[in-house]
Amino acid sequence: MSALGVNKPVTKVTLKDVAREAGVGTATVERVLNNRGGVRPETVEKVFLAARRLEYRQSLPVAHRGLIRIEVILVRPETSFYSRLNRAFERIAASLDDSIVVHRTFVRENEPAQFARYIANPTARRSALIVVAPDHADVVTSVRKAAGLGIPVVQIMTRPAPELPYVGIDNYAAGRTAAHYMSGMLAQRPGSFVALCHSGAYENHKERIRGFSAYLSDHASNEHRFTEVMFDLDDEHNAIELLQAALRREPGIIGVYSAGGDNKGVARVLAANKAGRPFWVGHELTGQTQDYLRRGIMSIVLDQAPEVQARRSIDLALNRLGLIEVEVSTEPVRFLTITRENL
Repeated sequence: MSALGVNKPVTKVTLKDVAREAGVGTATVERVLNNRGGVRPETVEKVFLAARRLEYRQSLPVAHRGLIRIEVILVRPETSFYSRLNRAFERIAASLDDSIVVHRTFVRENEPAQFARYIANPTARRSALIVVAPDHADVVTSVRKAAGLGIPVVQIMTRPAPELPYVGIDNYAAGRTAAHYMSGMLAQRPGSFVALCHSGAYENHKERIRGFSAYLSDHASNEHRFTEVMFDLDDEHNAIELLQAALRREPGIIGVYSAGGDNKGVARVLAANKAGRPFWVGHELTGQTQDYLRRGIMSIVLDQAPEVQARRSIDLALNRLGLIEVEVSTEPVRFLTITRENL
């Protein structure tokens, strides 16, 4: 309704309007919408997006179903977190209309040169890119080049290119939260804290460690010392060896923060250390971490809600493509604090 209570006339969108929006000729629009062929896929996509933005009423030819291809690049499908994230993208993809395909690709994180080449040379044309990007110069350069081609690029979970859109938690705040709970619960117990994480490959892990360290520095106590960060590559056996060695070197360890994705190794070590077991804060709510909480091995889990991250990153890509008008929040995704009492 208008301000006077009268319906405004609906202006009919014409082929010329779509052509103007797409930056092509009217004949090209007619060929695309009538499926006459002879038009490059990139141009077909431009016409389709223009038609969608203008709410052109003619339906898309069947031959062009799946025209919009959003590629999601993930790592480590064997881990609980990425398995959850992958399933979330799969469920979201099934809910989208036939014009949109969400293609999930897993790339080896420990081969950054290959990772960068794949971003720069995809196996198929992509309309938008959602990527978990290691903080490696070649990978970050490729991510920036992809964005420079004009396609929407969304960084998920970690943000090595700070100028590009990001969907994920505030990892610095997560590290501070871990330190807040640990130092508070152990206020009357002197000793040292140690941390484990994958490596320096991911900005999110580095931010968590920075936040953890900064909180302890801001709230310095003569009773507590943050003594060591260990890089376990999210490998169970590495975590076991590193943590056992740290406990032998420093019997006064009373707090362990696992900022990365491996929890099995830490759980095995701490389960065997019943006398004076350290206070343990880790990440990601899984069947395993729920069991660790119930058994009293783990103290707190910080869960970064991968399902929310998947939904928001897809919505952000669709918004940037002009396919949805709903404003997508750019605020950090809220992480959840889980204890045995609120499982």
